[in-house]
Amino acid sequence: MNRRNFLTGLAAGPAARAAASPPRPNFLLIFSDDQGYHDVSCYGSEIPTPNIDSMARNGVKFEQFYSAAPVCTPSRYGLLTGRYPARSRDRMLNALMPPSPKGIHPGETTVAEVLKERGYRTALIGKWHLGSARPEFLPNRHGFDYYDGFLHGCIDYFDFTYGGMASWFRNEKPFTPPKGYTTNYLTDQAIAWLRQNRRTPFFLYLPYNAPHYGKGAYDKKTGKASNVLQAPDEYIRRFSHIKDEKRRVYAAMVAAMDDNIGRLLQSLREMQLEESTFVAFVSDNGGATGFGGVNTPLRGHKSELFEGGIRVPAVMQWKGRIAPGRNIRQPAGSVDLFPTFCSLAGIPRPANLDGRELGPALFENRTFERDLFWRTERDEAYLLGNWKYIRVKYGQEYLFDLARDPRETNNLIGDAAALGRIKAAYEKVRASMPS
Repeated sequence: MNRRNFLTGLAAGPAARAAASPPRPNFLLIFSDDQGYHDVSCYGSEIPTPNIDSMARNGVKFEQFYSAAPVCTPSRYGLLTGRYPARSRDRMLNALMPPSPKGIHPGETTVAEVLKERGYRTALIGKWHLGSARPEFLPNRHGFDYYDGFLHGCIDYFDFTYGGMASWFRNEKPFTPPKGYTTNYLTDQAIAWLRQNRRTPFFLYLPYNAPHYGKGAYDKKTGKASNVLQAPDEYIRRFSHIKDEKRRVYAAMVAAMDDNIGRLLQSLREMQLEESTFVAFVSDNGGATGFGGVNTPLRGHKSELFEGGIRVPAVMQWKGRIAPGRNIRQPAGSVDLFPTFCSLAGIPRPANLDGRELGPALFENRTFERDLFWRTERDEAYLLGNWKYIRVKYGQEYLFDLARDPRETNNLIGDAAALGRIKAAYEKVRASMPS
């Protein structure tokens, strides 16, 4: 490129430069598990996460980013399909527990399928949790060339079983990883896969199990598996100053994951992939406060539709394409990543997505009115701009102005004008959902 063309590109602004960039970027999607809004240090946490923070410095941090659901399974369905979990064929509105017959079906198109069809190499290394009862539910049937991970909702971090039950698969065959710590193993495999596939466009989905509790061995007396927080001793010692034991081990789990994310980012640099790779880090839902998670200053926790259950940390970087060091206030959600990846890869997006393309926010620093819908087995919620409506199964209704009241302390359900506007939009979206 000559000097004149180079200067013209600079003058054109970030949107034009992104459009002029190589049309097939790589995608690395890191998904943490049960990590609360207050569990990343760039969001105010006392837990140091320098590597996740570096992504925010080198890219953008979303202040109002939402998971597709407040629990594991539906949040993963929304992330991978770009559609609200309420639309899932098996109505997967809660975490699947074995031996659940539910799962993601053929025809419920994932972003991996669309990218694979256009020549991308695709891999899932980590947690699946979208069904295991039938072969057609498995990751390799939904667009992933390679799978190395566990099928259920959690895993013992040291013996790689689900409460003593086999859960780990490599592709579609049972597999037992070598002894170690799950977070380290997943990162090792992710780096190895990147080395093997770095010369072709790739989509690597890395859903860590951290900092979700582990599923320990079954207790012979109770006949139940124990849910236990697990981290290497050297990490637990780092946080000996934290008095609460659950928070101490949880912090150790977060720190171990952050160190591994640092290894991953360093590998991208060493392989000279930073400028060709869009990297996103997002949590699957709000923190489980009973297991060490913190969502301060938000109200609520995992499984609830208050902000603490669905507003999550999210940072994204793409060296040379995304202007660094910005905080994005634009409301957005994990369902938006599918259409965003399609746009950046120059691939037509499926017509039935609920997600919106995030290019205006990422590259042009523009905002647009966004609405989002949630349904659990009990409750529903709807966001329109800064207004949020919640309807609880037993008839209680809430209306919050998140611009003025992000902690959801002041129920404005008596504001007839605001309620009428948002309920009309809510009912329209709700009518498009399966009953």
